[in-house]
Amino acid sequence: MDRKYCFDHFNVISRTPVYSEDSCCFTEEQAKDTVRFHTSLPFYQVTPLWSMSCAAKEYQIDSILVKDESFRFGLNAFKGLGGSYSMFRILCEKLGLDPMTTDFSTFQREDIRKACSDIEFVTTTDGNHGKGVSWAAGIFGCKAHVYMPKGTVEARRRAIETAGSATAEITDMIYDDTVRYTASLAEKNGWILIQDTSWPGYERFPRWIIEGYLTMGEEIRTQMNGQLPTHIFLQAGVGSMAGGLESYFMNLAGDQKPVVVIVEAKGSDCIYQSAQANDGKAHTAVGEAPTIMAGLNCGTPCGLVWPVLRDCTSLYVSCEDVVTEQGMRAYAKPAGTDKAVVSGESGAVTYGLLRNVFESDRLREIFQIDKNSRVLLISTEGNTDPDDYARVLGEF
Repeated sequence: MDRKYCFDHFNVISRTPVYSEDSCCFTEEQAKDTVRFHTSLPFYQVTPLWSMSCAAKEYQIDSILVKDESFRFGLNAFKGLGGSYSMFRILCEKLGLDPMTTDFSTFQREDIRKACSDIEFVTTTDGNHGKGVSWAAGIFGCKAHVYMPKGTVEARRRAIETAGSATAEITDMIYDDTVRYTASLAEKNGWILIQDTSWPGYERFPRWIIEGYLTMGEEIRTQMNGQLPTHIFLQAGVGSMAGGLESYFMNLAGDQKPVVVIVEAKGSDCIYQSAQANDGKAHTAVGEAPTIMAGLNCGTPCGLVWPVLRDCTSLYVSCEDVVTEQGMRAYAKPAGTDKAVVSGESGAVTYGLLRNVFESDRLREIFQIDKNSRVLLISTEGNTDPDDYARVLGEF
């Protein structure tokens, strides 16, 4: 039976997961394929997994581990993993290359570079996905066009164009409408739509994007030296990253499945609202509350991962901006000798929530936190909006 709880700055739905074959669709085997490609990139490096041991001791749990994606490919966010792997698979298909034996070195051949120069991609983004697509287009020698929803800050648009070969434009539409507009441009101009969400009839390319994110899971598994987290807090926009990693860890864990917490921005909380509807279907979020969590400002869950998010999740949380601001400050000014982490608005919300959980015995009970808990967080982005980051940290 679902239970709903309302707290000062966030709402929580708690339920008992019911696992199914559909909910475990992204596996360790798929992750190894993506790692094989990513490690062929000359600029690939494993991103850090910081142990916040002082904070864990303070809050009397086993460990808090933070995967810091601000180091990924120099892009300040994790999204380059999905964009590059999906683009790789698409290009292999168009150019008649076997993706199981091809790697990035093949794309240095003159004939391949020439063929790629005639291929154009297009996507919608809140910021980080577009930056990943721009960067990927640049390394493969393709062209790309990126469209962004209204309210996007200019710094994020500029970062996309600086990252690679894309042009970027801010529209006057909300995210979901911008996705539809971008899809129409792809059809009209013969561009390839490379979108990090799916809908009926558009699933293969988003699946490859999600598979690209699994490289993070493989890195974490190795970095944890055989241990697995008991709790995983995952922020979600459309839920592609969250659902992919949730499925990966559920497959890896066997009978010792972790407590997974899906965390969203209030007003863009389409997964929370879908869970609240409790009819098994994915729903578009009702409401358009502004949020500083630009990377999570999405209205409709990704259909590919909705069964995972529906069946495997223990807690769904809808947060106000104050929660991620708490997380940003806590990362920047850590306890004791813990590593200071530069985490942006969409990266820090899970840590802000966790800190709230630690402060309440009732919340510890709801989130099943005890002295043996090993909590995994992913700081999905660094400082992607410098002005707002300075505002938030200026409140110290």
